[in-house]
Amino acid sequence: MSDNQSSSLKSYIDSATGTVQSTLGSLTGNTGDQAKGDVTKDKAAAEKDASHTIGKIGPYAVSSSGGISSDDPRRTQGSYDQTIGSAKEAVGGLFGAEGLKKEGQQQNAQGKGTEAEGQLSDYGHGLKDRVGGTIGGIAAGITGDREKQQEQQFKHDDAKTKQRSAEQDIQRQADA
Repeated sequence: MSDNQSSSLKSYIDSATGTVQSTLGSLTGNTGDQAKGDVTKDKAAAEKDASHTIGKIGPYAVSSSGGISSDDPRRTQGSYDQTIGSAKEAVGGLFGAEGLKKEGQQQNAQGKGTEAEGQLSDYGHGLKDRVGGTIGGIAAGITGDREKQQEQQFKHDDAKTKQRSAEQDIQRQADA
C-alpha cells in the first residue's frame, strides 16, 4: 500500500501512537510531545474517515483509494421495486383503491428484501476478495513479484470499495 492511500489499519496504529505520545507528554509535562500526539490522533481520525469514504453514481462506487465497484443487480432491482411499490401504495391510498395499495405494499416489502440480499452479497464478496487481495499481495511481495503485488492491491481496493458501499447503504437504511 502506498503512503497516499487511506487505510483503516494504519489509522488505528496512528491513533494508538498518538495516544501514547500525548499521554507521555502529559505525564512528563512536555507540551510539545503532548501536542504532537494530539496532531497524530487527529491525523489518524481523518485517515479513518478517508478510508470509509465512498462516492456513488448510480450502481457504481468509487473510493478514496481508487477502487471501483458495481452494485449487485439485486440492489438496483430492489430499490426500483421499493420506489414503484411506494408509488402504487400512494396512488391506491389517494384514490381508495385498496387492491393497488396492497399490491404496492407487497412490492415495496419485496423490494426491501431483494435489495438486502444484494447488499449482503456485495458485503460478503467485498470482504472475501479484500482478504484475498491482502494475502495475495503479501505472497507476491515475499516472492518479489511487483506486478502481481500491484494486481492484488487493485483487487483489495476494488473489494474494499464494494464492501464499504454496501456498509454505507445498510447504515443509511438503519438510520432512516
